Amino acid sequence: MAPTALNREERSADKKPQPDYEVVVIGGGFSGIGAGIKLKKAGIHSFTILERGEDVGGVWNFNTYPGIAVDISSFSYSFSFEQNPNWSRMFAPGKELKAYADHCVDKYELHEHFKFNTSVTKTEFDEDNHVWTIFLGDGSKIVTRYIFSCTGPLSQPKSPEIKGLKEFTGKVMHPARWDHDYDIKNKNVAVVGTGATSVQLVPTIAPDVARLDVYQRTPIWILPKPDRPISSREKFAFNHIPGAQSAVRMFTNIMTEMIMVIGIIYNKQFPQIIRYAEKTCHKHLKAQIKTPELRQKLTPGYGFGCKRPSISNKYFPAFNRDNVNLITDGIERITTNGIVTADGTARDVDCLITATGYKTMVKGNLPTYEAYGVGGLELGSFWEESRYQAYEGITVPRFPNYFTISFGPRSVSGASWFSIIEAHTTHAIRCVKEASRRNTTSVEVKQDAHDQYYRKVLRREKNNVMFNNDCAGANSYYFDDKGDAAYLRPSSGLEMWWQSRHFPFKHYQFK
Repeated sequence: MAPTALNREERSADKKPQPDYEVVVIGGGFSGIGAGIKLKKAGIHSFTILERGEDVGGVWNFNTYPGIAVDISSFSYSFSFEQNPNWSRMFAPGKELKAYADHCVDKYELHEHFKFNTSVTKTEFDEDNHVWTIFLGDGSKIVTRYIFSCTGPLSQPKSPEIKGLKEFTGKVMHPARWDHDYDIKNKNVAVVGTGATSVQLVPTIAPDVARLDVYQRTPIWILPKPDRPISSREKFAFNHIPGAQSAVRMFTNIMTEMIMVIGIIYNKQFPQIIRYAEKTCHKHLKAQIKTPELRQKLTPGYGFGCKRPSISNKYFPAFNRDNVNLITDGIERITTNGIVTADGTARDVDCLITATGYKTMVKGNLPTYEAYGVGGLELGSFWEESRYQAYEGITVPRFPNYFTISFGPRSVSGASWFSIIEAHTTHAIRCVKEASRRNTTSVEVKQDAHDQYYRKVLRREKNNVMFNNDCAGANSYYFDDKGDAAYLRPSSGLEMWWQSRHFPFKHYQFK
């Protein structure tokens, strides 16, 4: 018998379908890893983690493009209970994040809980027996009492809808699926998109290629990057002086929250924070780009925070190179060997890099599989038709025993993604343990509690930067197709942390 499975002899003694596992975690990135660790700490060992890839790490396993690094301080971008004293830099490169994921899995002995190369296509809730059936890509099924959905927002690359793309005979690749066997040296390369990925990729590959054309639809706000190597003395202190790294982490958390949470979520109350960030970005751009015409092209025409800003000291200088071209004319079509822009200019291309982001607030990504709850209601369809909504960003009426851990409607807040993971996992495990204490098998958020929370969210979000800083031209994935800013949670990271530990159980019905 697998060490995480329930006793199958007990299942045969009862005609009712019994779960193979108490909890199934869908997704093996940091959200799934964090959920697994927290489950073990809570004394819940009957769980498995389903990962569609061949290894742990999620986005840090799939994303290996040149220049990839974390754009949140390394001290904040980690579990609060498992801080890494050996980061090489203030903003660690991607390979160190993958190594950190491996470390967490090894230390907390999660390997035996993982099922790799396992994709989920559909889940269905059994109303009579209070279990979920999970349908896998290979045709098999798993029955579980609870689902912790840990599929992140950056799991499904989005290809651009450009005429002629399929006819291109050169190399095409998305940064999230980088082909390291392809040599870009001395090639004519086109990068379509200027989001956070391009900010890292463009200056890294620019010295190696013959020509680099960067196609920009919308400029991005860029802050200076306070990056540097972490000295051996600092690492020694983090390893041997209690509280040293926690103090640094607290500082980086506060600084990140001031700009990315307080400034954006409470923009109406504190507009000066965003104004200061914009001035800093303008000064940074002016110092690095001397040509007024080029500087104007790189200046956003929307407010800071309307779409995800980034940090870099190398992105702007890349456009001062003779072999790098910023192209702001729209792409009319792609030919067999190049790109034609709206002004009629044709440019030959050997390699086309589609840095066009990911599917986010759309059906098929939230969640990445079909989820059928009470009465056959499908979660993705419900959200698409009735707006994205969930109690505390985690649970939805008519979907008992189902918890969105890493990426739910209006769930993003805090100093880093780890803030969300820890808060949501705490919330979910509290519900599971309370159901066990009451000797019940179903826990579902009450409709009135959910609706009251949703009304509060709609009222609060009118204060955030999305509705107060000229965001119409941002082309931001923070917005869904209904114009809702359904990505961000209108609360601070501290409030999210508090609520995960103190939400009242009277908001749930236990059966």
